[in-house]
Amino acid sequence: MRRFPLVPALLLLVVALFNNCASPLAANTPPEQQPAPGIEGRWDITIYDDGKVYPSWLEVFHSGTKRLIGHYVGISGSARPISKINFKDGKMSFTIPPQWEEEDNDLSFEASLQGDSLAGTLVAANGKSYKWSGRRAPSLHRDKDVVWGEPLQLFNGKNLDGWRAMGDNQWVVESGVLKSPRSGANLVTEKTFNDFKLHAEFRCPKGSNSGLYLRGRYEVQIEDSKGKDPQKDLLGAVYGFIKPSDMPAKDAGEWQTYDITLVGRMVTIVLNGKQVVCNQEIPGITGGALDSREGEPGPIMIQGDHGPIEFRKITITPGR
Repeated sequence: MRRFPLVPALLLLVVALFNNCASPLAANTPPEQQPAPGIEGRWDITIYDDGKVYPSWLEVFHSGTKRLIGHYVGISGSARPISKINFKDGKMSFTIPPQWEEEDNDLSFEASLQGDSLAGTLVAANGKSYKWSGRRAPSLHRDKDVVWGEPLQLFNGKNLDGWRAMGDNQWVVESGVLKSPRSGANLVTEKTFNDFKLHAEFRCPKGSNSGLYLRGRYEVQIEDSKGKDPQKDLLGAVYGFIKPSDMPAKDAGEWQTYDITLVGRMVTIVLNGKQVVCNQEIPGITGGALDSREGEPGPIMIQGDHGPIEFRKITITPGR
């Protein structure tokens, strides 16, 4: 029997394996990625209504090589998924089902892309049409570490100095406690902030609901949540975006604490001494935000339109 030298035999084996495997590997190789269309990314949106403006937000990204999908945040409510976004020749359109709207009609959006701006029309669930515009949201990335300043007492324990109500005021101060005894106006600081550490002590009655808006744009939820599984709309969450890792909530009516650090878009949340969100990115504004100008400093806002809520200490440490 003829024998082959060892090295040539191994070479023949490698060639045979390559020939046998080449076709299956090539078949499983994904097609070359096409350049991302200019519509992809995050957009800070302004909706126009008879001289008034309202904030909104849109995110567009690709799914595979053929589809664009995304998320939308309206004037109120939480981030809604968009299952398909159409985009061709600079024109975008999509529809989403209603969320908190009373009507059962889909919302429809169309816009034109012009450089780094969008301009279009929204038809709401009630059939009313609104003009809207969008600009690319800033990354808010920080190139250097934050230097922390001196803590500031936002609530002096005596009165509402440094705060203003966003409407008819129902907020009162009694025995060193800031109270909203019923649903009414939100409360906002007169000062604005960029990066900061925020400490707040609050008491939420059974079944009630409030929130702390960071820079007036990102709501950290306050709700009676003892015994519930963590969710994106319960205590410890950045509303609609970030779910806490745990639920160390106390009983309704007990004093609880938040320690929140916000640097750029990155947030860390400590609830009742337990870290429940660790340096996670907030993608965009949440429903009920004061505006969509994410690149600017903003105030601290307390939600006062979802039931009674109380605070006894609110301290902020600004960064620079």
